[in-house]
Amino acid sequence: MENARLTNVELASGNITTPVFMPVGTQATVKGILPRDLSDVIKASIILGNTYHLNLRPGIEVIREAGGLSRFMNWDGPVLTDSGGFQVFSLAKLRKLNDEGVCFHSHIDGKEIFLGPNEAIEIQDALKSDIAMCLDECPPANATVQEVAQAVDRSTRWAKVCMDAWGNTNALDEGRKLFGIVQGGRFLQLRKQSAEELQEIGFPGYAIGGVSVGEPEHEMLEQVVNTVKFLPQHLPRYVMGVGTPTQLLKMIGYGVDMFDCVLPSRAARHGTAYTSKGSINIRNEKFRLDFSPLDEETDCFASQQFSRSYIRHLFMSKESLGGVLLTLHNLRFFVKLMEDARVQIGAGNYANWALEWIKRYNEGSMHKKAG
Repeated sequence: MENARLTNVELASGNITTPVFMPVGTQATVKGILPRDLSDVIKASIILGNTYHLNLRPGIEVIREAGGLSRFMNWDGPVLTDSGGFQVFSLAKLRKLNDEGVCFHSHIDGKEIFLGPNEAIEIQDALKSDIAMCLDECPPANATVQEVAQAVDRSTRWAKVCMDAWGNTNALDEGRKLFGIVQGGRFLQLRKQSAEELQEIGFPGYAIGGVSVGEPEHEMLEQVVNTVKFLPQHLPRYVMGVGTPTQLLKMIGYGVDMFDCVLPSRAARHGTAYTSKGSINIRNEKFRLDFSPLDEETDCFASQQFSRSYIRHLFMSKESLGGVLLTLHNLRFFVKLMEDARVQIGAGNYANWALEWIKRYNEGSMHKKAG
């Protein structure tokens, strides 16, 4: 926990203070949430958009004409966009991969689409991403050392092409940034190789990719802590696509600055709420007569002004408001956790606070399961 740190990242649409959690707006929306509530209730300072999905629908020509993703969705803040590289992993049955890029069959209509490093930059430039990501290859957790080595080599080559393409846009003049993504799977030497090769290219920030792709939690955390050692102290570090509240606090302790994850919003739609005393399934019968607030320690109206009984009723009645209220709560919970972490880092008390927080959270979750 001794490597937790406060940083300030200067971006074209406004600066952000880290550690920071980015709500995921895959298709130009954080599901069920108004952009106004993202800023006023959830108090997010930056959100994430998805290159692959936005390229398919509505298409980059629409967003380019609108003036970029933030303007298109009426979000007054910075946006980070992924490159589409994760879809190389998650949509393996719909794509063909080679050194030039990835050929997809759209999951919408089956249309064939090619995504290479130049295309990934073209799309993200049209989105006017404050932070864009290089196209990379994300191998699965059980990939062999030879397969992971090939993915590292390919990702480095693509990163060079991405950097050249980014330099041919107006992004640098506008203060928009391109981050590299470290691959290497569970192989320490390949993680080191990838980090060093990307630093030779020279990016203003680095992501740790290829984690939470099927490996156990302890292996995922081990990969993160080992990769951080190979990254520059003075530049942002971003772990992509994770994680749970306790995982985030542990990774902050390793020296990670930025996170995104669909978990809080996806879990909310299925009735799971994250609270300061562990996660709960609001559909549970024991909440039928529980008129206490969802979580008194989370400072949004959904958390404090609606009872567990009422939100349970909404879910059992299949009313969409239930998912909206839980999404508001969960996202605020994650964002506030980062705010609290920043306060504790500033006070020099992060390690003690984080360990106590994790202990209480885990004990609460265990108690609920036992009950």
